[in-house]
Amino acid sequence: MPGKPKLYYFNGRGKMESVRWLLAAAGVEFEEEFLETREQYEKLLQDGSLLFQQVPMVEIDGMKMVQTRAILNYIAAKYNLYGKDLKERALIDMYVGGTDDLMGFILMFPFLSAEDKEKQRAVIVQKATSRYFPAYEKVLKDHGQDFLVGNSFSWADVHLLEAILMVEEKKSDVLSGFPQLQAFKARISSIPTIKKFLEPGSQRKPVPDDKYVETVRSVLRMYYDIKAN
Repeated sequence: MPGKPKLYYFNGRGKMESVRWLLAAAGVEFEEEFLETREQYEKLLQDGSLLFQQVPMVEIDGMKMVQTRAILNYIAAKYNLYGKDLKERALIDMYVGGTDDLMGFILMFPFLSAEDKEKQRAVIVQKATSRYFPAYEKVLKDHGQDFLVGNSFSWADVHLLEAILMVEEKKSDVLSGFPQLQAFKARISSIPTIKKFLEPGSQRKPVPDDKYVETVRSVLRMYYDIKAN
């Protein structure tokens, strides 16, 4: 029997957090090896584990997978969270792509200066409330179902809940004008595997702090400043 998936990344969110979310949603236990030093990263490079010389990397089913979208695609398909046919998969890809775009405005937030963080916070809220959340609100209202695709729980639902919670960390009442998304958040959060992942003590990572930023900068030798979008 294959062992648990093993995740190689920093002890923080970044691009690996969506992988953690999806595995948790599928009820799959996983292990983690946190990168804390440049030497750990270089060892992965030297032994050929990082095909494109970057993390995230996940060991699963005898593979060393890199590229976040490829990892997520595999997990979603393996655990029946990727729709029942090609059309549903296309819709899931489309909705996940939208939430990815929104998350992209948040991903580098911890690496910004204090001044740029305030600017970016406004951008995140504006993009969420004028472009992304209205789209998902309409999808849910138009088809009147509990889930985004095919009236069954999928990767698209997991990804959207993750994005909603990330934006709420920037503005707690951001869903005030979106009743469908409020109900969606409550429904998805109550799914047993998701509920467990949202509880204290899970492998869900907290909002990135200064220690996380310093570790990433040191390991990846990020000597440049990140600018706001």
